[in-house]
Amino acid sequence: MGRAILSHLLILSNSAPLLSSSSISKLNGFASRSVQIRQNSKYSNGFRCYCDVSHSQQTSPENSPTSVTVKKRIVSGVQPTGSIHLGNYLGAIKNWIALQNTYETLFFIVDLHAITLPYDTKELSKATRDTAAIYLACGIDASKASVFVQSHVHAHVELMWLLSSATPIGWLNRMIQFKEKSRKAGDENVGVALLTYPVLMASDILLYQSDFVPVGEDQKQHLELTRELAERVNYLYGGRKWKKLGGRGGAIFKVPEPLIPPAGARVMSLTDGLSKMSKSAPSDQSRINLLDPKDVIANKIKRCKTDSFSALEFDNPERPECNNLLSVYQLVSGKTKEDVAKECQGLNWGSFKPLLTDALIEHLHPIQFQSNMIFSTWLLTGVHENQLLSDLQLV
Repeated sequence: MGRAILSHLLILSNSAPLLSSSSISKLNGFASRSVQIRQNSKYSNGFRCYCDVSHSQQTSPENSPTSVTVKKRIVSGVQPTGSIHLGNYLGAIKNWIALQNTYETLFFIVDLHAITLPYDTKELSKATRDTAAIYLACGIDASKASVFVQSHVHAHVELMWLLSSATPIGWLNRMIQFKEKSRKAGDENVGVALLTYPVLMASDILLYQSDFVPVGEDQKQHLELTRELAERVNYLYGGRKWKKLGGRGGAIFKVPEPLIPPAGARVMSLTDGLSKMSKSAPSDQSRINLLDPKDVIANKIKRCKTDSFSALEFDNPERPECNNLLSVYQLVSGKTKEDVAKECQGLNWGSFKPLLTDALIEHLHPIQFQSNMIFSTWLLTGVHENQLLSDLQLV
């Protein structure tokens, strides 16, 4: 059995799916040593996704006339469920903008993760397209980053199944998020996919030989599982003994490192400073959606939960809402933590909330304007989820 699993792992790690001409990133077969995701040749924006471990290493002088250092690779994605909110943006997407200038970046829409809970097919298709539009409106540059839909790349699911065969069930049973969601929904309402989706997340990362993964504090446990799986597979199916049996030997997967931003890694709910801002929260009042109109943003900030203390301050464990709102203001205003602390220390909630509201509206206005432009263009050109991003030159 071990040799059979190894042979499949070698196919995935040494070969490349070929792209069909009818889709931006749909994979049809394995043919070469690097995984490539390319646009339809009709267009020239050139989405790249080179996924052989050799592409992430430094080219040696012996193999190249000039020594070239290839950028480290980063992989990340957001689920297309519900509306993209401030937590998704400040915790992930906003940080991607700077990362794409320094790293080789792959940002994808993780639609397969979105079906672990009940969903509507038409809504998911629309949300996939809308999420792609928001990526671009926020500043993701398709000439620098690879942008694609997870389900279009069949190797994600294929590698997940192979990794599942090497994953002890006890590793999955200890996942905190699964415990919390299954307890709330009840065993009869929870599918197996909710238990195994951390293995799919590991596949998302390991498939592309990622060096770093941007994660929030709540996702560190899942990344640790990815690291453990990579080390386990490397131990079981790498090394000299497998080289003698036809494998390439050495490490099959890179062991990725977490990349946690210094601020905004976890934006909290507007109704509970101890809970993460979430799409699944029943009350829309708990979050600021990126496309919320000005009056909605103002109303949500006006009604958000605060406390009865007289001054505003960071890092007081007894004041989670205060710390959260100050952190949001820091991030959308572009100021340092020290400057915000100094500016707000003499303010009360009545004077701070309008300040935060204005900063949010000003920061989100360009994103909303650009999103509307992209939505309008795609509507006029009839773009749907299997063609998304193919007409980027129009926006």
